[in-house]
Amino acid sequence: MKRNIDINEISDGKLYTANDMVKVDCHDCQGCFACCQGMGNSIVLDPYDIWQLMANLKMGFDGLLENYVELHVVDGLILPNLKLAGEQERCVFLNEEGRCSIHAFRPGICRLFPLGRIYVEDGFRYIHQIYECPKTDRSKIKIKKWLDIPNLKEYEQYIKDWHDLLKACEQGLEELEEEQKRVLTLYLLKNFYQTPYETADFYADFYSRLEQVKNLLGLQEE
Repeated sequence: MKRNIDINEISDGKLYTANDMVKVDCHDCQGCFACCQGMGNSIVLDPYDIWQLMANLKMGFDGLLENYVELHVVDGLILPNLKLAGEQERCVFLNEEGRCSIHAFRPGICRLFPLGRIYVEDGFRYIHQIYECPKTDRSKIKIKKWLDIPNLKEYEQYIKDWHDLLKACEQGLEELEEEQKRVLTLYLLKNFYQTPYETADFYADFYSRLEQVKNLLGLQEE
């Protein structure tokens, strides 16, 4: 989800890498789930998020749509996001105690918070969104520990490549007729989300699909 805003308005203005220390650790804030409600449709899920949910919840994409996920248009493309429930618009994965029931395989945006990403020429950097969390007594933690994602370098490369594909498709939409736009968005949804990932190696399967999509759309680098 693109945000046209000066990073100095939402962050401390610094760009971080995964090896940097940032004051974001809220593990001592027991019982707080302020960041798990009232998010609207902002928790957009990428293919890795969906793969994790399907594998751990033992259900297909249709099952996720029935219970935990909904679709909406993001920058012209149809993408899934976490579903909210109730008057307080709480994440459907919060248990009765207000704790995350899928913490071990929670989505990437949830792992990031209150960090964000800003994309640069050679990939992306992390930013600290200092106004997002109301807690003021947070302690410092290394970003890669905060994210707690296996094979982080591989994951970061995947995030960059997925972002680059979405950006290319968003730009391409400007030249298409309405029916062509619909076909493209539904094709991406089916190829990267609805079609089950058959192997335990998500990245191998993802890049195989990515190569097919790039060939089909003429996005291969010369």
